[in-house]
Amino acid sequence: MAGCGSGNKDEGGEAGLLVGTTDKVVALDPAAVYDNGSLVAETQIYSYVLNFEPGDTTPKPDAAEKCEFTSPTVYTCKMKPGLKFANGNPLTAKSVKHSFDRVLKINDPNGPAALLANLAKTEAPDDLTVAFTLKEANDQTFPAILPTNAGPIVDEKVFPADRIIPDEEVVEKKGYSGPYTILSYQKNQLVDYQANPDYKGILGTPKTKRVSAKYYATADNMKLDLQNGALDAAYRSFTPTDIESLRGSDKLKVTEGPGGELRYIVFNMNTMPGGTPEQKLAIRKAMASSVDRAALGQNIYKGTFAPAYSHVPQGQPGATEPFKELYGEKPDKAKAAKYLADAGVATPVEINLQYNPDHYGPSSSEEYAAVKSQLDATGLFKVNLQSTEWVTYNRERTQDAYPIYQLGWFPDFPDPDNYLFFGPNNFLQSHFEDPAINALLTAERTETNKTKRLEILAQLQKELADKHIPTLPLLVGKQIAVSGKDVQGITLDGSFKFRYTTLSK
Repeated sequence: MAGCGSGNKDEGGEAGLLVGTTDKVVALDPAAVYDNGSLVAETQIYSYVLNFEPGDTTPKPDAAEKCEFTSPTVYTCKMKPGLKFANGNPLTAKSVKHSFDRVLKINDPNGPAALLANLAKTEAPDDLTVAFTLKEANDQTFPAILPTNAGPIVDEKVFPADRIIPDEEVVEKKGYSGPYTILSYQKNQLVDYQANPDYKGILGTPKTKRVSAKYYATADNMKLDLQNGALDAAYRSFTPTDIESLRGSDKLKVTEGPGGELRYIVFNMNTMPGGTPEQKLAIRKAMASSVDRAALGQNIYKGTFAPAYSHVPQGQPGATEPFKELYGEKPDKAKAAKYLADAGVATPVEINLQYNPDHYGPSSSEEYAAVKSQLDATGLFKVNLQSTEWVTYNRERTQDAYPIYQLGWFPDFPDPDNYLFFGPNNFLQSHFEDPAINALLTAERTETNKTKRLEILAQLQKELADKHIPTLPLLVGKQIAVSGKDVQGITLDGSFKFRYTTLSK
């Protein structure tokens, strides 16, 4: 590993880059993964039908020349001619069909098949035409799904239709076509990338031909290597205290990007306190009026998380802040007390609040201790705080074990719909469902007029905050990378993709 440290030379004699992370790669086969660590590797080695240009969240052609709805239920793409995989095999429309077909056929429990729920079939009538037939007409989110974990194009001669292949086979057979190829691969230790001269996509020619990714068990050693100059840059994940400390270095710079990592409290509509639906809603409104989001973001997360006043975070198209308008930017005990009194709720309300100490970062314990303190301080609530390790937690929350509990969400794609997971059979399994909300969700997904769609999204956010509060948004995390001051091109945007192609020094 020492030989691939900061300043390693690529084949052209130019200085390469060493990038650190604590995220782990689950697998290199796209059909098997749906996680951030694997997405970083996928971003470097795979091309997509559509992708996001650095600094932009509008899907644009990558391996395609153009894409458009040719009918309300058919999204058709014309592929660039003459494309090939890193192994020399041709990349055609049939490769695209194969890639999407196998994600759905394999349907790996850790894979991205859920993102393709609206995809009925993929057809390739000729080598340059791909037709995606959708179950729901005019799905305005579908183009944004093509650049996600579900969208890497794989070589049909390398990736079988019905099974996952191991990382070693992906590396050896080079059935990918992105801006980089993999020169050497020590899983979750060190991965060495070399620029792919045959890539003709939207990410362009890499600024640095040779980039290596080093994986750390904890952020402590990664922070130390950065400070010592043995590491050029690091992306995911430092603690808030680490970042605060690194901001003070005269040798390093901290780069921030728009947030997307939402933290919120979920209410089980059946088991939460309250004798009637009206009382339950009053309790949710009183809690919304009692939490101090700004204090959580600053005191616990040192400014790396910002207050969230909607189910759609700021920075997403159409985001509004109805919780600020309805319940206030700061805690309002009088307003909270009135909600409870008007509904006939006796105080203090006993709240059993569950959180997870290991899945959402080491600061979750401090965060939920602070939430308890804020609610208790009103005198309107008495909070019993409990925690459970993630494997058990994730199972028990779907079995009605927790009346009120913590969850977080990292977006799959940059569209507000990705945060509005309140339709039928959603993953929350909190027994919330409302016909009017379902109708609005369908309307915003299928509205082709952008202005009208934004109006529907605003109405949705207002009604969720005013009439329902199925979840209580608390915080939205910023994207953060740290690098030496001589490193350029770190681009953190709403696509949530970390690209090596823009990096240089």
